[in-house]
Amino acid sequence: MVRTTAAAPGSTGRRPRVAIAMEAAAAAAVLDPAALAALRDICDLAEGPALDDLTTERARDVLADIEILVTGWGCPPLSTAALDAAPRLRAVVHTAGSVRGHITDACWERGIEVSSAAAANALPVAEYTVAMILLSGKRVLESARWLRAERRRPDLLATPRDVGNYGRTVGILSASAIGRRVIELLRPYEFEVLLHDPYVGAEDAAALGVRSVSLGELFTRSDVVSVHTPLLPATRGLVSRELLGAMRPDAVLVNTARGAVVDQEALTEAATQGRLRAVLDVTDPEVLPPDHPLWTCDNVTITPHLAGSLGNEWGRLAGLAAAEIARWASGAGFAHPVRRERLAHLA
Repeated sequence: MVRTTAAAPGSTGRRPRVAIAMEAAAAAAVLDPAALAALRDICDLAEGPALDDLTTERARDVLADIEILVTGWGCPPLSTAALDAAPRLRAVVHTAGSVRGHITDACWERGIEVSSAAAANALPVAEYTVAMILLSGKRVLESARWLRAERRRPDLLATPRDVGNYGRTVGILSASAIGRRVIELLRPYEFEVLLHDPYVGAEDAAALGVRSVSLGELFTRSDVVSVHTPLLPATRGLVSRELLGAMRPDAVLVNTARGAVVDQEALTEAATQGRLRAVLDVTDPEVLPPDHPLWTCDNVTITPHLAGSLGNEWGRLAGLAAAEIARWASGAGFAHPVRRERLAHLA
């Protein structure tokens, strides 16, 4: 294995030994040649393909002297056996959001520090959300479908008064990292923004520029409800039939969180009856059966879980990972740490 030796500009000369652990497709997408070059500027990067199996002879050889693992989508669980093969491992830098799939109790018990690019991945999800809020307010997607089918000019002066984005009420379900970015991006618009999050009080909500309300009020008062709560045992089916039934006629549900947070059967009934509209980047299951009624529902837009980082946005994830490694090597600690005690409230 080849190791680089030049110290990074402005560094203290501390060059941690780093390896990459994720599925090959994720490594090729997120860590392009420019990203790999940036990593080599600040660390000794193990050469060769990313580790997608931590039980092989090559994996054990690579793991033997690394201090940091750069992980991503498809990283195997860091089991006790994997950690035994990595006696010098001190930190994990994840190039995606959730670390639930690979960070184990054994990692925390050994004092391994963990960082996540969840903050970087939150921005494109928030941008998608705001775009869909604005498009749904103007009925852009429905109008585009109508125009393609009719191919004639509509009477725009006959537009109903409830169409448009002026003075609409937007409800944010959960002040997660993504929920907070959505709130931030909504500030230039003339919306009233409501928030429900049991861990955010009225004073903290006011500091965010929103008003804290009960779960019921969020659904009864909002023209758009945007779901940003993580999928946890307590949040499975949280957006219930009762809450969906309490929404204003023709209100919009935007879900970029997880499909199982919503009672999908109840949402399907409300949407197919024409009572609610929906923008769903996630469903339960992730791809609905071919004959599912939502596919042919004109007031529902379904996208293939694309709100998160894609294409050139992967560069933001790689850049955050490189910055975290540089901070760790300098002794400054991670800017985006994941705390064990917070895992119960994270995606």
